[in-house]
Amino acid sequence: MLLLPNLTLLPIENLFYALFDRYLHTSICLTFISEIPLYVQVAISFTFLVPKNTTEGLIYQILPISEMGCSDYIVLMRHPEDFMVAFEKVVHMGNTRRSDRKIILLPYLEGSFNSNCSTDLLDILSMKESSFVANVLLVLPVEDHMEGILFDLVTHKYVGLDSEVHQPLYLDRWNSITKAFEKNVNLFPNDIRNLQGKTVRVGCFTYKPYVLLNLDTAISPLDRDGMEMRIIDEFCRWVNCTVEVVNEEEGQWGELYDNQTGIGVIGSVVEDRADFGISALYSWYEEYRMLDFSVAGVRTAITCLAPSPRLLPSWELPFLPFSWYMWYAVILTFFFASIGLIIAKRCSTDQVFLTVFGILISQSHYSADSTWKVRRVTGWLLITGLILASAYGGGLASSFTIPKYEPSIDTVQDLVDRKLEWGATHDAWIFSLTLSKQPLVKQLVSQFKTYTFDELKKKSFTRSMAYSIEKLPAGK
Repeated sequence: MLLLPNLTLLPIENLFYALFDRYLHTSICLTFISEIPLYVQVAISFTFLVPKNTTEGLIYQILPISEMGCSDYIVLMRHPEDFMVAFEKVVHMGNTRRSDRKIILLPYLEGSFNSNCSTDLLDILSMKESSFVANVLLVLPVEDHMEGILFDLVTHKYVGLDSEVHQPLYLDRWNSITKAFEKNVNLFPNDIRNLQGKTVRVGCFTYKPYVLLNLDTAISPLDRDGMEMRIIDEFCRWVNCTVEVVNEEEGQWGELYDNQTGIGVIGSVVEDRADFGISALYSWYEEYRMLDFSVAGVRTAITCLAPSPRLLPSWELPFLPFSWYMWYAVILTFFFASIGLIIAKRCSTDQVFLTVFGILISQSHYSADSTWKVRRVTGWLLITGLILASAYGGGLASSFTIPKYEPSIDTVQDLVDRKLEWGATHDAWIFSLTLSKQPLVKQLVSQFKTYTFDELKKKSFTRSMAYSIEKLPAGK
């Protein structure tokens, strides 16, 4: 637990107050992770954690703190590398995004001066996990004498050539007796406004018009182009970095797995093979849980190219004047009228069906010896037949006059009703739809299929599927 400061603070506690007054007093909240008590008091929200012995346990200690928005950490552990590993895991697992994180690693002195802890802390800078955090500050004890302890304040170079980014950068020295810094320089100097040529790896693949790779250098000196690639090149021009393309042509957009690995563009970013990922990436929820997203660069939409409606064959034209429901009604009328006429004829079926059929198609009927019951049924049939024949005749004339086509596919409902499969070379086209609970969208997703480019080309001649395409803001 954190206790109120006593009258005689340890040198490391006095140094913390000096760092807090300069760099941490504006923090949203502060997290202390220490294996020994620290007698300090701060005027901002803070949390004190005694780290567990396992990395897994430490991860679940830090995760809820990180999700509350705490981004600055004071670490005092015998094995600080355990914290860096756990911290990197938490960044991937959490949903809170912070870019201005500060980590201060204090030496584990165990009650007396120990030069070995300086070497242990310097090893932190060579870890892969440290290369993702710009503001890492190491406090290294360098001398123990009668007048107190001197502490070197060290960070990593972070910017510049790849061979230099892990090198220690000595910033200042603090004296525990004078409680003053020798140089009074900025202890968090790493600023991405000038990366000094630092390599930025960009995962992408050729996807027009966003990314075009392997171009003729006579046309494009950098052998690449595209809307998003130009954004990356312009960004690196501003911050002085070097672009290295990580070509993900085979995996394309890729996918993520539960063990925080993946393939393709998003897989290369989650596994840190690339620092950025481009090529028409959308705000996908499942990917957001493991990755950071920039603001949107352009708004697009997905539409489908479906087979155009064809002219109906001539044998279907006689059935077009009535809908199928109307045909069902005509058939039911025929049977019920036949039953009524059979009853009127005292259960005689003599020429009943032929008579009813003839009346329904406006053919004459003569029966001199019919009873009034037969004539009544026949009269109603004549009226019904007249109406049906007139309606059918007008519809048939229209069907033969105006060309009739198959129903067109203009909406999502049309695509679902036709049960027409649609697809592309990758299921990234439905990443935004898979979590929907709407029955229409769920049915639409079930009809999506992925094929290779050659298979899609063959199917384009069979009129058996629709093709997803991207619609740009200008309508292209």
